[in-house]
Order: sequence, then C-alpha cells, then structure tokens
Amino acid sequence: MGILDRFATIVKANINELLDHAEDPAKMIDQYLVDLTDSLTEVKKETACVMAEEKRAKRMVDENASEVARMEELAKKALTAGNEGDARAFLGKKQQLATAGAELVKAYEAAHANADKMRQMHDKLVSDIENLKSRRETIKAKVAVAKTQEKVAGFTSSADRAESAIAAFDRMEAKADRMLDTADAMAELNEETVDEVASLEEKYASATDDAAVEDDLARLKAELGL
Repeated sequence: MGILDRFATIVKANINELLDHAEDPAKMIDQYLVDLTDSLTEVKKETACVMAEEKRAKRMVDENASEVARMEELAKKALTAGNEGDARAFLGKKQQLATAGAELVKAYEAAHANADKMRQMHDKLVSDIENLKSRRETIKAKVAVAKTQEKVAGFTSSADRAESAIAAFDRMEAKADRMLDTADAMAELNEETVDEVASLEEKYASATDDAAVEDDLARLKAELGL
C-alpha cells in the first residue's frame, strides 16, 4: 500500500464507529488520540516531502518555459542579424525544450495533486485531533456517569435482594409465633380437669382423721390418770 493510500485509510476512520465498538470509550479515545498524533507526525513529514517535490517540479516547469522563451528570442535575434541557420538551430532547441516541457508539466500536475491530497489529509488529521481533544473530557465524564449508574443499579439490586430476604425472615418469624401459640393452646387444653368434689372429700377426710387422733389421745390420757 502506497503512502497516500495508507494515510487515506487513516483519515477516513470513523471516530464514532470506533467508539461504538469500544469496551471502554474513555480509554479508546485516548489511544485514538495517540495514534492520530503519531500519524500526524508521519503525515507532516510526508506532506513536506510531497510539497517539496511539487515546488521542484514547478521550478523545472518555470525554468523550461524560461528557456523556451529565451530560445525564441535568440532565434529572432539571429534572423534579424541575417543568420537563418542560427535561427533554425535556436528554434530546434526550442522544440526540444517544449517537448520536454510538456512532460515536466505532467509531472508537476501529478506532484500538485499529490500535494493537495497530503494537505487535505494533514488538515483533516489536525481537525480530528482538535475535535477529539475538545470532546475527550465530555466523553470521559459521560463514561464515568454511566459506570456510576451501573454501580448504583447493582447496589439497588442487592438492596432489593436484602429486602426480600428480610421479608422472608419476617414471614418465618410470624409462622414460628403462630406455631408456638398453637402449641401453648394445645398444652393448655391437654391439662387434666381438677375435680373440685374430690378435693373437698380429701379435705374433710383429713379433718375426720384428725378428730380420731384427738379422741384416741384423750383416751390414753384418761387411762394414765393424766
């Protein structure tokens, strides 16, 4: 690939398309700036060489045209002096110069076209670099905000999961409370019913036993003369 084709590929690069496919646009734009700056250095050198070639070709065209004009004047002087042979020689030289001049003009036109292309590429690279520099901070700021939003979304999702877990624990605790209340109720229901009549019977039976003991005690005292 020639130098012109290679640089044409560089300057035709679509910045927005590159950024669309980049995983990290902030890093990509920095790298693209570095690449463009390196390319600009090469383009400047090549542009300078092509422009120098254009100037050299133009100078050769001008010098050739000057020589053609000089041969024309010398032929006129020779004719005025009556030297037709000399005039013919000058005109012959003029024809040779004119033929060479036509090729020099073609070479100059090609050099001029190449110089125009290089200047256009140089100017576009400069424009792209300046454009990127002016957009870099804005793009980085947007990327930073986007990353923050992703983090916030992640935290929100975690918070939602935590809230869901807490709700599940609350449900389990309520269920455990219900189970405990039910168990307490069952225990209360399973307690034996107290028979009040039986309790009273035991009370009075105990009183009868006590009376018998007292009677027996009184009998023994009487027998002993106490």
